[in-house]
Amino acid sequence: MKEITRRKFIATATVATGFALAVQPISAGVITTDAKGLVAGAVKIPVKDGEIPAYRAAPATGDNFPIVLVIQEIFGVHEHIQDITRRFARLGYLAIAPELFVRQGDVSKLSNIDEIRPIVAKVPDAQVLSDLDATVNWAKKSAKGNGEKLGITGFCWGGRITWLYAAHNPQVKAGVAWYGRLVGDATELQPKYPVDIASKLTVPILGLYGGKDTGITLDTVEQMRDRLKSSSSKSEIIVYPNAPHAFFADYRPSYRQQEAQDGWKRLLAWFKENGV
Repeated sequence: MKEITRRKFIATATVATGFALAVQPISAGVITTDAKGLVAGAVKIPVKDGEIPAYRAAPATGDNFPIVLVIQEIFGVHEHIQDITRRFARLGYLAIAPELFVRQGDVSKLSNIDEIRPIVAKVPDAQVLSDLDATVNWAKKSAKGNGEKLGITGFCWGGRITWLYAAHNPQVKAGVAWYGRLVGDATELQPKYPVDIASKLTVPILGLYGGKDTGITLDTVEQMRDRLKSSSSKSEIIVYPNAPHAFFADYRPSYRQQEAQDGWKRLLAWFKENGV
């Protein structure tokens, strides 16, 4: 009975509308990308135990689109993440952001980050990787996606997942990790961190980090760089010396326009260089 209840919950869950409550108020200069000329909105992704919601955006015409997985921050697939998918779609990509916390709770309705963290801590890496596999399959079968041109990018919580998924699925052509945590204590739910997979990584990942990020210290960034030297991935890490954590988040005070724009240009070049 418990499993049936969970299946029903997953099937009826939806992606967030607007910005997560925990990130209010929204900065006046927030970037807004409209959906004109796009197919954009909520979809359902079949997974092992039912369905999960996702937000996808793609050009309204054409097919065989390169696929970009967009991995959420701790705040879920709220308006900022949805806007990023539309930015990719305007460039000819099929971009998809699946709700990866949906079984554990709806973080978009929580007003305090201290309420969100315990929910996110319960999300197993194995569940996330499986859901992303399902999302890729859906993109190829149901959304005109080209599985030969698969990229991934993620922010904060999603930055860590970007590294891990690239190690999990070697079909990924390239990834860009924005200020994702690199080291941590292994647990049953989160058994590995990027430093643990770095030496065996084969997928090229571009890491974008802030020199003034108080949560992801430069010594851990250097540790990751050192581990990557023995891999065949040709991954790189860029550190913006004066940037704080979440410097790409244009809806928050942490936003740094110069570094964000440079990082976006580097992302697009990285994807193009590596066949996404």
